Amino acid sequence: MPEKKRTTIILFSGEYDKAMAAYIIANGAAAYDHEVTIFHTFWGLNALRKDNQVPLKKGFMEKMFGKMMPRGADKMGLSKMNYLGMGPKMIKQVMKKHNAMPLPDLISMAQEQDVKLLACTMTMDLLGLQKEELLDNIEYGGVGAYVGDSEDANITLFI
Repeated sequence: MPEKKRTTIILFSGEYDKAMAAYIIANGAAAYDHEVTIFHTFWGLNALRKDNQVPLKKGFMEKMFGKMMPRGADKMGLSKMNYLGMGPKMIKQVMKKHNAMPLPDLISMAQEQDVKLLACTMTMDLLGLQKEELLDNIEYGGVGAYVGDSEDANITLFI
């Protein structure tokens, strides 16, 4: 029996359109029966943040990072044409008109297809993010966990 193909993606960007691209590729690869891992690091962790604030005890810097970063996938800005927040609203209207799935739905679909959503614990420590603030049913690990997944990958992307 041939080995299952593997796709790994590093999601570094915290921008809506780039996160969408990562999840579209991940879902497509999973549909082609690839084992898929998305390693969320730095601003890419915003795609995994819960929409609602979770009351947690944090230090001053951790609170500041939490306030500056978008809370959840649907609140991420665009990489180009953000226009003080109008760009995401415009692109979401166009997506709705063309029946394109929004990012939160792509994330849910990835979870349904057993895409491994891996949150970088080192970055979580740096930014003051705690597990309670991120989506349920994801995995946590450092660069070693990602390297282990990507070691035999057929496709590796950095977004």
